[in-house]
Amino acid sequence: MITLEKIGMEAMESLREIGIRTFTETFGALNTPENMKKYLDESFATEKLKQELTNPNSVFYFAKEGEAIIGYLKLNFAGAQTELNDGSAVEIERIYVVKEYQGKKIGQLLYDKAIEVAKETEAAYVWLGVWEENVKAIAFYNKNGFVPFNKHRFTLGEDVQTDIMMKKVL
Repeated sequence: MITLEKIGMEAMESLREIGIRTFTETFGALNTPENMKKYLDESFATEKLKQELTNPNSVFYFAKEGEAIIGYLKLNFAGAQTELNDGSAVEIERIYVVKEYQGKKIGQLLYDKAIEVAKETEAAYVWLGVWEENVKAIAFYNKNGFVPFNKHRFTLGEDVQTDIMMKKVL
């Protein structure tokens, strides 16, 4: 049985591990090892994770099968958002699932939790940024009713990439 669990500081090392693992599985083959290392070292540094986990405007959930962590979700509200900083919106910053669990509706469970939280907080809409080359994720969000509304730059190591910004009105 798959469960979703809201996490805090006690789970920092597990978050670091699942974050590095799933990001590497998703994007490692599409980027240079140097750019991946730089990004992972910065994004999953202990200090950065500590700030994110203690930020009252961010929340993390693990997807678990038994005790095994198989995916995670990060949501941002108001000033914690990576870009819009819109108090009437919720940002889905991360939905990642371990490779061997992809295609088993774990991403959909995490996504459904994001929408549930957004509705509970009376958000007007949910938004996210997705790499323009991540066709699988774009299709997933399209299927769930998201539409593109802008683009922004995302720097992975030294590589400046383009993310499609997508939103869904609730």
